[in-house]
Amino acid sequence: MLVVFDWDGTLINSTAKIVSAMQLAAKKQAIEILADYPIQQIIGLGLPEAIKVLYPSYPDTVRLGMEQAYKDAFIEIDSEESCALFEGVESCLAELESRQFQIAVATGKSRRGLDRMLKVYGWENRFHATRCADETASKPHPKMLHELSVELNVSTDEMLMVGDTTFDLEMAKNANVKSVGVSYGAHSVNQLEVFSPIAIVDCLKKLPGLLA
Repeated sequence: MLVVFDWDGTLINSTAKIVSAMQLAAKKQAIEILADYPIQQIIGLGLPEAIKVLYPSYPDTVRLGMEQAYKDAFIEIDSEESCALFEGVESCLAELESRQFQIAVATGKSRRGLDRMLKVYGWENRFHATRCADETASKPHPKMLHELSVELNVSTDEMLMVGDTTFDLEMAKNANVKSVGVSYGAHSVNQLEVFSPIAIVDCLKKLPGLLA
């Protein structure tokens, strides 16, 4: 079986840094600085898609400027302190590995951003495969999961998507893949329940028990 994890808000406690980076980018670009909540709602999308949702009335040139400003701002903020793992992440991954599950990542981060974070945690070779939004279709399009299915030779009915946002769970539904939500991320339990996950957990240490 293949278990695919979202990154931000599922494995890594980075929601506050994403919000702060988007607000800092808007300040540097001299455009409207949005409140925390609307920014939290776009976490999981690829960066171009996220900025288009947040700033729909701005011209493409401004949104392109925001993309680069956000990347710069996130690195600036992230250099101060690495984002912490959520409780239960390490034990969850270790148990899945011990039981010979394949594990992968499907994220709205860029390839450059994910590779940088994998290096921070010493996880460069931990996952069997990874997919990022700038090298395929952004969530909730199913392409990330379909590509992982082909690469790892696992049928979609032997896959599970684990995420904290509706984009994760909608992607899974679009790909005919089962999903599990986590209750501690960017989107509420009520939002996640719309996409009929098999479970919603409050800590990833509970995930291996669901798969027993």
